Amino acid sequence: MAQHTAQLTPGIFKAYDIRGILGSTLDADIARQIGQAFGSAVRARGDNTVIIGRDGRLSGPELADALASGLQSTGVDVIDLGMVATPVLYYATHVLGATNGIMVTGSHNPPDYNGFKMVLGGEAIYGEAITALYQTIISGNFASGAGSYRVHDIRDAYLQRIVSDVKLARPMTIAIDCGNGVAGAFASDLYRMLGCEVIELFCDVDGNFPNHHPDPAHSENLQDLIATLNSSNAEIGLAFDGDGDRLGVVTKDGQIIYPDRQLMLFATDVLTRHPGGTILYDVKCTRHIAPVVTAAGGVPQMAQTGHSLVKAKMRETGAPFGGEMSGHLFFKDRWYGFDDGLYAGARLLELASRMTDISATLNALPQSISTPELQIALSEGENHRVVKQLQQQAEFDGAEQVIKIDGVRVEYADGFGLVRASNTTPVLVLRFEAETQAALVRIQHALGAAIRTVKPDAVLPF
Repeated sequence: MAQHTAQLTPGIFKAYDIRGILGSTLDADIARQIGQAFGSAVRARGDNTVIIGRDGRLSGPELADALASGLQSTGVDVIDLGMVATPVLYYATHVLGATNGIMVTGSHNPPDYNGFKMVLGGEAIYGEAITALYQTIISGNFASGAGSYRVHDIRDAYLQRIVSDVKLARPMTIAIDCGNGVAGAFASDLYRMLGCEVIELFCDVDGNFPNHHPDPAHSENLQDLIATLNSSNAEIGLAFDGDGDRLGVVTKDGQIIYPDRQLMLFATDVLTRHPGGTILYDVKCTRHIAPVVTAAGGVPQMAQTGHSLVKAKMRETGAPFGGEMSGHLFFKDRWYGFDDGLYAGARLLELASRMTDISATLNALPQSISTPELQIALSEGENHRVVKQLQQQAEFDGAEQVIKIDGVRVEYADGFGLVRASNTTPVLVLRFEAETQAALVRIQHALGAAIRTVKPDAVLPF
């Protein structure tokens, strides 16, 4: 058994997953305990099988082995998919007759991080269900038994399932950047099977991430892809995060099409098959979505940020499609309703193949002047206190609406400002959008002043 190097702390049990730093807050011993706690929760449901997988991180094999042994010690049978993208694990929970899964992944975090995304009884667990695992470990109240272990290769079945349904109207040349994340083990083959010529960037899986960070939400990570589109005959560029559940898109002329704009294109398509359907989008998204969805005959509905929360809302509303500003896109139309960057890329190519110029179509999607996600660092827990006070006290002159489902989103006739508490780190997350630069500055000042009334020493990022 490995030596006890890491210390179990409640801080690794985040809102949507478990995440820690190797050797300090996460190691094989803690992974084993998480397996015991999760296995106990599975057994308590009267269930006894868990599917596991891991991304391309260097610590993945050791943590997955320890996780499996913890699960088996509770009497749970383990089906190990090996190294897969996170959506491939989700897919397995729909087709292998077992609705519980754990993905060992650090997503887009730095190389020394790893963690676990969990599905229990077919639902991505979050919040109190994750905290409950910590409580189980502390109490040591684990189920016991002797579960079996087997390896299952689901790669071909996953690829075939997409290729059997998604059809391109013509062959295309595309460029893809996998950032050395695990999507590289799937993406090139998938898009070639669909009939594309694929120019590959950093598709060899390497947990050191030697080229750039695998996070398409940040423009600096898309510069190689932009350069490749500029110098090649590729029509469109796709980029993936470290575990393959998020999609980044770049047009021929180097424009980044952020996920809230991708969402408008997808929603319009999905609504042709689901007239009157609900389209979900999180509070960080552009205000252009609602009019586009309404014009396409759908019902726009804003949701809280967080992939687990959007999935729960999808089930509750029966929405055929939803998405988040971060790049998680959820197709319940022709697919299973989980976030899958590889599948979203396939659906984009299907639409693109029917157009003469996909870049022109994407660039024409409505957009305003907007900021990326801005952050104000605070002490642990302070971000939630500040937001609660803002929700109770803040007044905004001239605002058309103040939406409080996740922080404070202030809607004006010419833009919006958002302040919410991150669920994963002690920061306030801010985002602004407006029709003019002057309006953007005005809205920033209004929200900045409100924050300062609650936290006078806040360092504003604008």
